[in-house]
Amino acid sequence: MPDWSRIGRLLDFCAAYYTTQLVRCVAFSFLLLGLVMLLRKMFFSRRTFIRGLLWSSFLLIPFLGKLKLFYENKAVVGITGRITHRTMTCLWADYIYMAGILIATVCIFGKRLRLRKSVAGMEKVFLDNMQVRITDMNVTPFTVGLLKPKIVIPKVVWGSYSQDELKSVVQHEQTHIRLGHLWFELAWDVLRCLLWVNPFLTVCQKQFRADMEDICDRVCIQGSGRTAHEYGMVLLKTLKLLRSGRSGTPPAVTYAGEREFADMKRRMGEIAGFRPYRKKLCMGMAAVLAVVIGIVLLIIHSCSYAKCTEDENILVYECAGEEGIIISNHDSSLNQMISYDDNYVYVDRKAFEAFLRKSNTEGQIYIVFGGFCKLPGFLYGGQSCLYETDSADEVVRISYIRQNDDWVMALFKIL
Repeated sequence: MPDWSRIGRLLDFCAAYYTTQLVRCVAFSFLLLGLVMLLRKMFFSRRTFIRGLLWSSFLLIPFLGKLKLFYENKAVVGITGRITHRTMTCLWADYIYMAGILIATVCIFGKRLRLRKSVAGMEKVFLDNMQVRITDMNVTPFTVGLLKPKIVIPKVVWGSYSQDELKSVVQHEQTHIRLGHLWFELAWDVLRCLLWVNPFLTVCQKQFRADMEDICDRVCIQGSGRTAHEYGMVLLKTLKLLRSGRSGTPPAVTYAGEREFADMKRRMGEIAGFRPYRKKLCMGMAAVLAVVIGIVLLIIHSCSYAKCTEDENILVYECAGEEGIIISNHDSSLNQMISYDDNYVYVDRKAFEAFLRKSNTEGQIYIVFGGFCKLPGFLYGGQSCLYETDSADEVVRISYIRQNDDWVMALFKIL
């Protein structure tokens, strides 16, 4: 029979622990999003590949919640201290945040699942030994799926395009797959779920996808041997064939193309301004960025608290009636009075009882030790014993039964 009270305490602890971290990540996401949008607009408006690479900086956001500066930098503590206290103590707020993640996940990934189910039932055809799906929906061609991507082409396009034009359409979708854009889209959706209180992550998804489309267009033009004009004419033909926004179009089409004239106009402007690029230079920039992100992640790891740290501090609390009152928490002087091994706790009687008199204690005294710490203030587990006040020994030896880690404690250590 599971100990439901322990499981309940574990859930409370996890809710507070992760909400505290994610709220900090939300704050960073606001700052980084503003910086990326500023750089895109003012400095890299004509640098397609750099605009796309800027979005990869968001991969760092989920790892910023355990930075030591939230506890050790006075300026940061002054700004975020109240928020940290709230997330650590207001369980109702923590559960609201967790519920928001669940709701966002159901909404965002529910659309993905419905789309995949719809694509699974579509007609299959082959183009140069490449399988594609045909749909009656009036959408621009798109790709769905991560491990086994499926390219979907509307029936009106399949019946109206020549073989060369259809190859250009398929090449565009294959380029999205080859460049990993579908995985980037997944990572962005995960970020939207975890940091759902930042609505600008959803608002700016349009710019994120636009940059991915522009990169794909440039790679396709240079790799196809077609001129930018010929490539653009294929897109315009698609726009003429399809009536955008028709009812029945699924809301989670991945890279289905822009449905508004203003977006297509912007995209055509990018295509019209196409200039051949140096492939090795672009690959070099991507490699350098990957190395930089890896280095920054290592720096973040070194400046963050470990996943689990054994707590060497000793806690003493008084039990008076049904309530427990902490007498001293993280008091270094206790480590001079109290020590322990696997079987006994050893207490310097004179020093410890002088400490108790100074603290005006009257109830039963418990000594807690040997727990572990996830973050400052997030202590869990540990051993305990009852102090015997009637002993005359200089060093009071108290036996205790060591509690081995059970699955609940082991699970929380690795979370």
